[in-house]
Amino acid sequence: MLMRTDPFRELDRLTQRFMGTSGTWSNPSAMPMDAYRDGDDYVLALDLPGVSPEAIDINVERNMLTVRAERRPVAADDEVRMELAERPLGVFSRQVMLADTLDTENIRADYEAGVLTVRIPVVERAKPRKITVGAGTERKQLSS
Repeated sequence: MLMRTDPFRELDRLTQRFMGTSGTWSNPSAMPMDAYRDGDDYVLALDLPGVSPEAIDINVERNMLTVRAERRPVAADDEVRMELAERPLGVFSRQVMLADTLDTENIRADYEAGVLTVRIPVVERAKPRKITVGAGTERKQLSS
């Protein structure tokens, strides 16, 4: 149902491992995702710990779903001195190409415990259905 859009994902992971960097914000590892089918819905679960719901933006254009989120500093006060800052901050995004069998008009999203859950219904024509086999018409017999 989904198509991968980032052929360089593994290269990015290797580069991060050897360079010791946290990667770019468009890197999928900045927003890990699970995708699975749950009944008549296709579900995307994206990890966004420390992001407020107001800082999440979801858009669909044609069959491209884009999730953008901003993780802001916890303390923006001048009196606070950071001793260690390992969590990435800023705006980052993730794009997912959706198949034509998904209903992009009826997407729902919920955010709970740092996980954004996007539910995309499967269109009626793509759902499994049973085909009834008819008995057919009687055959005319040819006489010799």
